[in-house]
Amino acid sequence: MADTTQASLQPSFSEGVQPLHGYKLILATFALGLGSFMNILDISIANVSLPTIAGDFAVTPAQGTWVITSYAVSEAIMLPLTGWLSSRFGEIRQFVIATLLFALASAMCGLAVSFPMLLISRVLQGIVGASMIPLSQALIIKSFPPEKRGMALGIWAMTTIVAPIMGPIIGGWLTDNYSWRWVFYINIPFAILCAYLVFWLFKGRDNVRVKKPIDKVGLLLLAVGIGCLQIMLDKGNELDWFSSSVIVAIALTSFIALVSFVLWELGEEHPVVNLRLFQLKNFRIASICLFFGSFAFYIFVVIGPLWMQTQLGYTAFTAGLVMASTGLLAIVAGPFFGSQLPKLGARRVATLGFTCFAIGAIFSSITTSDVNYHYLQHTRIIMGLGVAGFFVPMTAISLSQLRPDQMAAGSGLTNFLRNLGGSTGTAIGITVWQNEAIRNHAIITESLSTNNLALTNMQDQLTNAGISLEGQLQLLDLMVSSQAYVLSTNHLLTLAGLMMLSLIPVVWFAKPPFGAGGGGH
Repeated sequence: MADTTQASLQPSFSEGVQPLHGYKLILATFALGLGSFMNILDISIANVSLPTIAGDFAVTPAQGTWVITSYAVSEAIMLPLTGWLSSRFGEIRQFVIATLLFALASAMCGLAVSFPMLLISRVLQGIVGASMIPLSQALIIKSFPPEKRGMALGIWAMTTIVAPIMGPIIGGWLTDNYSWRWVFYINIPFAILCAYLVFWLFKGRDNVRVKKPIDKVGLLLLAVGIGCLQIMLDKGNELDWFSSSVIVAIALTSFIALVSFVLWELGEEHPVVNLRLFQLKNFRIASICLFFGSFAFYIFVVIGPLWMQTQLGYTAFTAGLVMASTGLLAIVAGPFFGSQLPKLGARRVATLGFTCFAIGAIFSSITTSDVNYHYLQHTRIIMGLGVAGFFVPMTAISLSQLRPDQMAAGSGLTNFLRNLGGSTGTAIGITVWQNEAIRNHAIITESLSTNNLALTNMQDQLTNAGISLEGQLQLLDLMVSSQAYVLSTNHLLTLAGLMMLSLIPVVWFAKPPFGAGGGGH
């Protein structure tokens, strides 16, 4: 089985282009990993700066969230277009130009003199930066010799794991110590370095460009459908979901546009997005796992810090340090799992990853309101092993049946589904977290009565301490709210773990060999 696995790796270089070696391979890995890390980082790095940005431009906090939404919408629209763009302009050229334009857009964000200018710059960031993620994945795999391509997947997956966790830490530190504008300025030197290295290292290695007619109808339907879907996910909780006529109108528009898009693309001779890739069993299974796995992962990434900051009194930076523990083990585990995929098998590594994620989530879900900092860190370390064991084999399986000319398109689609799963998990997770906390608050309050001995003793102690009845009621309400949010947080993290466990039988339907280095099991 190992022989068939390695043989299936060869087509990536059927054009006669050989993989990189020596210091050039190291530099290419660094440059492409940096490009992916930088782009994913920009999704979360601005989150903690929103209150400062809103204050500087004198807009409401709700308006300030468009800094995130504008980037997410434009990136979501462009991700599925990666395959079409790279076939038309070339993978290397597309990556280099996108990276340089990303640096320009970052400079425009930092120099923004008005809120509309900032939003326009963020839209540009999302448009040009979207292709950097899937192209970095495709190119980093093609840079490595076939026998080491699993390690390439591990290195690339590491950037996708660490970036969303490090974003709030870096963003909070820059905002507190310098200015929110440095959240964007920091991209500029790294983007220029990344573009230069890729241009130099991959010179003469670009794919043959194919100029196909532009599918204007498909492009329009894609932009409307995905744009409305992303806006609905970002603004749904704020506008109380389907009780809002605006959200209902956006949801209907998205549904009609996306259904029309699928029907149109399946009948189009030159589709802007190759939906026929979903006919490939491994690609389809990996896409399902990436969507739902990212859904669970982002519940963990978003709800944990939110609970720590609102209920435990942690600063954004301290909560970020707790979450950074997830990345500690992932940094080591990602490349290790990647290098061992041919021996261990992609499905076995995925099973280990799903299981470790579930264990970490369940241990994280048995906390109380007086949980200590170190316990939270340790549970996140276990989670890091699980996340690395999830993303690495899923990437290998998703690419295993793709031809070289389909790799960029496939990477674009799977990264779009990963982002969509994260956006959906974030939106639904926050809504459920808040609503369940309200329900828990009501249930706990109803259980309190004058016959409750513990409550009576506490009231006596507070009265003896000179605290007024009004103060006692306020303190009691705070305690009830704290417990309500603990229960809500624990419930969501448990569900995230169970969701990961439910994907174990799904991944075993994938058919080896897994040609991107995933082994034969």
